[in-house]
Amino acid sequence: MRTYFVSGVDTDAGKTYITSHMAAQLKAEGVDVITQKPVQTGCTGMAEDIEEHRRVMGCGLLPDDKEGLTCTYLFRKPASPALAARMEGAEIDPARIDADTRALAARHEVVLVEGAGGLMVPLRDDLLTIDYVATRHMPLILVTTSKLGGINHALLSIEACKTHNVDLRIVVFNRLPGDEDVMADDSLSEISKFTARAFPEAKVIDFRGQESLAGMKLT
Repeated sequence: MRTYFVSGVDTDAGKTYITSHMAAQLKAEGVDVITQKPVQTGCTGMAEDIEEHRRVMGCGLLPDDKEGLTCTYLFRKPASPALAARMEGAEIDPARIDADTRALAARHEVVLVEGAGGLMVPLRDDLLTIDYVATRHMPLILVTTSKLGGINHALLSIEACKTHNVDLRIVVFNRLPGDEDVMADDSLSEISKFTARAFPEAKVIDFRGQESLAGMKLT
C-alpha cells in the first residue's frame, strides 16, 4: 500500500496537471495506479479533476469513479472545501475520506490523492489540509511553479511542512509555458537549496513534460 498526497503552493500551481501526468507515467511503467480527489469544489456531476486524470491516463472513468470512491465530496461553489460545504449545509467528515482512501489502497498499488488548493486550506473549521496530511502520515508531493512569486510560495509551503511534521518526499517544479528560463532556473535553484536543507531526502523534479517523470520511484 503506497498512498501519496499531492498539494500545490497555490490554487494555480498545476496539481491536476502534475497528478494526471504522474499517474499516466506510473501506468505506462506497469504500476496499478489510481487517483483520488477527496473534495472537489466548483462543479456538479462527476469531479472534473478526476475526468482530467482519466483523460491523461488514456482511460475512461473507472469502476472506482462510478462507485464514488475517488471523490467523496463534490460541491458547486468554487471556494475552500470548508466554505463550499457550509454553503450547502454540509460538513466534511475526514473519516469518510479515510474510508474511501483505504478502499482504493486495497485495490491498487499506488494511490495519488490530490488536494484542493494549497496546504493551509481548511477542510472544515477545525482542520487544515496540512494537518489532515500530517495525521494520516501520507508522504507529500508538493507542486511548485516557475511563475513570479513562486519562490516565496514554495519556501513558505516547505517551511510549513517542517513545522507540521509532514513527510515531504517530492517537490515538482512545474515550468509554466512562457516563463523565462533565466527566472525559472533561478527559482528552481532557490527551491532546490531550501528543500535540501529542510528535507535532505526529498527529491526535486524539474518537470518539463511527462518524459521528465520517467523512472520516477515512489518509495
